[in-house]
Amino acid sequence: VQLQASGGGLVQAGGSLRLSCAASGRTFSSYGMGWFRQAPGKEREFVAAITWRGSSAYYTDSVKGRFTISRDLAKNTVYLHMSSLKPEDTAVYSCAATPVRIGIHLLEYVYWGQGTLVTVSS
Repeated sequence: VQLQASGGGLVQAGGSLRLSCAASGRTFSSYGMGWFRQAPGKEREFVAAITWRGSSAYYTDSVKGRFTISRDLAKNTVYLHMSSLKPEDTAVYSCAATPVRIGIHLLEYVYWGQGTLVTVSS
């Protein structure tokens, strides 16, 4: 599975962005998908994950109610809708694929896309 993330940019606090992660490979629907982020000087952290078929999702506490993860199996794409953005959301966001149903730990993910930078100004 190859992953290509896009959609990052500069946005003011309170604004919204939608990140996309396009996947190639015939087995995309067999993988749980997740988004992680890494802020400057910090470790990569889990943001959100979704199951193989998109029936369940899980979020880290800091983004609950503001971010929504979704997937379109027909388009082999996973999205991260981000709203009410805060300066502390500034980070490089990466998408990843896991063979488990849904994963929240970095080590569960075996395929990674390149990151896309999200900058939230105050």
